[in-house]
Amino acid sequence: MDVTIAWDLLVSGPADARQTVLLLPGGLMRARSYADVMAEPALARTRLVAATLPGHAGTAPPEDFTIGTLARHTARLADEWSCDVVVGFSMGATVALEMVATGAFTGPAVLLGISMSPADEPAFFRAVCRLGDVLGSLPSAALLKFMGPASKGFRVSPDRRAELLGDLRSNDPHVMRRILRAYLDYLRAQEQPATRLCAAGVPVWVVHAEKKGDGGLTADERRVLEACPHTTVVTTPGSSFFLPGEEPRRTAEVVVEALAAAGPRPR
Repeated sequence: MDVTIAWDLLVSGPADARQTVLLLPGGLMRARSYADVMAEPALARTRLVAATLPGHAGTAPPEDFTIGTLARHTARLADEWSCDVVVGFSMGATVALEMVATGAFTGPAVLLGISMSPADEPAFFRAVCRLGDVLGSLPSAALLKFMGPASKGFRVSPDRRAELLGDLRSNDPHVMRRILRAYLDYLRAQEQPATRLCAAGVPVWVVHAEKKGDGGLTADERRVLEACPHTTVVTTPGSSFFLPGEEPRRTAEVVVEALAAAGPRPR
């Protein structure tokens, strides 16, 4: 059955731009989490379409939370907007990876702070997901309360932090439980995800902070990606928990590189 998604979108840039980029936020975040990247002068002539993942930050939840289904819906959105490049942060990067790996999207991709396996995620996060099977939505509700202190690590202005925190806290714990479970199930199911990404044969930029904070890569995943002729591993200095807001200029620079690799898409 064909299901229609009511997307929560934030769009900027000229309507007649020669190239368009789809921006997928991190888990539990809204489209406007990309506002800093969208304001970068380097992308002023590019059409930018940021899309909140369905069910995240209080948006209408889908019937199926699996990453595979979400990637198919998102690929359809990319086609509707004639997108040349897809950019994802954290869970949004996971969706972008699945789009590329399955051939649902064949353009360049930028994966910010992506985790490719459970080992890339903090132990406490994996514990929250597991406890949800026993305690229902209670661990997700506790995680929402923890987001206040955790967001103090974001290198953004106080007003921007308050906006982001408000979006995070707008999540429904019951929906969160399903989101987190589907995400962790996907990570567990993937064998050699870095090899799978390389095999897609499209240009991909994998961006991580030098120090942990935004997820990570295992030594084997990094080795495979660095050896792959199609992937570029980018390391930003220091630590980062929120690359689109803390490193918007560097993010925009990488997106520009991806746009150059894509070239103008036939309309």
